Amino acid sequence: MSEQEPQRIQKLIANSGLCSRREAERFIEEGNVRVNGKIAQLGDKATLDAAIFVNNKPIMRKEERPITLIMNKPKGVLCTNSDPHAERTVFELLPPDLQRQRLFCAGRLDKDSEGLLVITNDGDLAHRLTHPSTEIVKRYRVVLHRDFNKADIPKLLAGTEYEGDFLKAEKVIPAPQVGEGHQRRLEVHLHHGKKREVRRLFEANRYFVKKLVRVQIGGIILKNMPRGGIRILGKKDIERLFG
Repeated sequence: MSEQEPQRIQKLIANSGLCSRREAERFIEEGNVRVNGKIAQLGDKATLDAAIFVNNKPIMRKEERPITLIMNKPKGVLCTNSDPHAERTVFELLPPDLQRQRLFCAGRLDKDSEGLLVITNDGDLAHRLTHPSTEIVKRYRVVLHRDFNKADIPKLLAGTEYEGDFLKAEKVIPAPQVGEGHQRRLEVHLHHGKKREVRRLFEANRYFVKKLVRVQIGGIILKNMPRGGIRILGKKDIERLFG
């Protein structure tokens, strides 16, 4: 693509590695993006040589090597790099050479959740991974505060309006009937990843999620990785994310 061929502002921002395309759209909607001195509107286009500022900081010009990695996120750390007042973040767990890269989370986990997390500087990959149309399966292991009533499974699969969102599970699998507390353990599959979707879906059905671990995204399964550990993904691994 020619440097002088206009592209949507959110794509230019995402391709710079600053954040995902969805987050870039939010920055634009909030009036925090300026292009050549003017506040950008959603739908505006610009060329690669335009002066683009996000939150009063210029986006990077140079081409960076695409990096995508997975992490076993521990409980208690945040998936943010845009909040200067945040407590400990997942990026602080990265080796120093990766901390210097402009990486962001492609689909987040809340502070109290654990498990598989994708971190990248590839805006297009993040957009594909988080867009609802791709219908990538995310698999979670859930522990509830009380015994689960299997009669509630149809409600979870049918979905419900809650706090302004339509929330639903694609599959709900109660744990095998072995071991203490098995009545409170479930496996839940989702296609999308709205904010705190699993927790809110159960809240809407009068359950409280005590523990939430994401164990799979697409064809990538979390295994043999310590909490806080990472693995750089190669081309075939990235293809498996969409498998």
